[in-house]
Amino acid sequence: MAEDLVLDTAIRDWVLIPLSVVMVLIGILRYFVSKLMRSSSQVPDVKIIKEGQVIVRARNLRASANFIPSKSFRARKLYYNNEENGLLHVPKGQAQNPQAQMFSDPNMAMDMMKKNLSMIIPQTLTFAWVNFFFSGFVAAKIPFPLTQRFRSMLQNGIDLSTVDVSYVSSRSWYFLNLFGLRGLFSLILGEENATDDTQRMMQMSGFGFDPSKSLGAEKDSIDIVQHDWALLKFEQRAEATLKKLIS
Repeated sequence: MAEDLVLDTAIRDWVLIPLSVVMVLIGILRYFVSKLMRSSSQVPDVKIIKEGQVIVRARNLRASANFIPSKSFRARKLYYNNEENGLLHVPKGQAQNPQAQMFSDPNMAMDMMKKNLSMIIPQTLTFAWVNFFFSGFVAAKIPFPLTQRFRSMLQNGIDLSTVDVSYVSSRSWYFLNLFGLRGLFSLILGEENATDDTQRMMQMSGFGFDPSKSLGAEKDSIDIVQHDWALLKFEQRAEATLKKLIS
């Protein structure tokens, strides 16, 4: 049977609050360090920007396809998906290889290395600090019951099966702050901040953005769209709805 623990207020004052404050300050500091390390001489590729805008316009067409007439939708679909000169058509042999693009551009490789270093070094030092000073503390308790599947996630560093799952260890509190402060950083630093560790870890396995794959995927998505004009007999349906509301 799980045991209930009484948490000392000193743990809150000297473990929980300092750890949370340090994680926020490190995230803000890493954001400004990343901005300083970012290459200022890098000029954005006009072709990549243009292809990104084309993808956005194609997605807007799919989302609003039923609000334009069928003839207009077919014209726009041909404009995007024409096999000769469509905006979303990528001829064979012209697809870009993001890995080759990175190795041909040393600035891109250097910026990626700087971003990875600005993420790995602070995380390594912070985890070593937490593991040395706060290892083994039960820092908090979640105010609702949880199943046993959450034990390994919330009680990292505590090898006691008798402790209730709702208690959170100091090491697990570090990981919760590491991956759960994205909303707070968005409020403090703005939406386009450089502290999203989850997104960075996903990008570390790749070498760049391949616009040709996105163009091909968007082309296939437009091909399978079934147009059904939503404004057909709209006046009659609106009149029937108003009559129901009035009556």
